Amino acid sequence: MTSGERTATRRRRERMVELLGAGDISVHDLAAEFDVSLSTVRRDLATLAALGRITRTYGGAVDHRAVERSWHDKEREQRGEKDAIARAAAALVRSGDVVLLDAGTTVARLAHELRDRSDITVVTNGLSTLVELADAEVEVVVLGGRLRRPNESLLGTRTEQALRRLTPDIAFLGVDGLDPRRGINCPDLEQAALKETMAECARAAWVLADHSKLGGGGGFPYWAAMPAGTGLLSGGDERQLAAFTDAAWSVRTVGDDAKGAAGHAAGDAALHAPLHTS
Repeated sequence: MTSGERTATRRRRERMVELLGAGDISVHDLAAEFDVSLSTVRRDLATLAALGRITRTYGGAVDHRAVERSWHDKEREQRGEKDAIARAAAALVRSGDVVLLDAGTTVARLAHELRDRSDITVVTNGLSTLVELADAEVEVVVLGGRLRRPNESLLGTRTEQALRRLTPDIAFLGVDGLDPRRGINCPDLEQAALKETMAECARAAWVLADHSKLGGGGGFPYWAAMPAGTGLLSGGDERQLAAFTDAAWSVRTVGDDAKGAAGHAAGDAALHAPLHTS
């Protein structure tokens, strides 16, 4: 490395510290800001973390200790994209379906879209979904288990046992981070196992992920592998989503309100076709 390259690296890392200090910023945003690769950003952040210059937060600084943020912090982010994803997901739900809803902020928005559906049954382990549907028309079945904070989900042996007695028509899973080959990145081993069970037991499974969740993990140590053909609903760009298509995901992109409306119009049997069998 030349003296000029070392200087450029040092300046880039100092600027990263400033940007991270101003608020949450994703690895993808940092790569775009400095016109460098994701691997370069991750090396820079790892170095800064080792020096004690930064503290890891989801999607931004990536040292060995990821900080799992609260449900309420995540709920405030990417709201427009999450709403579009929720509308597109709701369009996949047919009359008579048993719908499995995972925990997560985007899944909770889907629950809101389903509030007036009196022709379906929702099964959930998400506290936010339960609150959303508590006074709604839809029939709700709550999976028992231990309340896990901060993502407000029920999990554990009882939750797994209840799931294995079900074959939902369609399942919708939330994520902290998503890799096209490794699957869903999770901060907890039980959570990873539960997400795998959800995807396996349903006739069709869809992951709901805004663009900030794509292309890697949230830095957590556990992974939930997804069956081939699992669906992905996201507002990610063409480059992000191509990696998932190449890895045998069934990808549908959403974005602005027009895309959301188109998703509603397309909610027919072809969209709902099983992605895999349990």
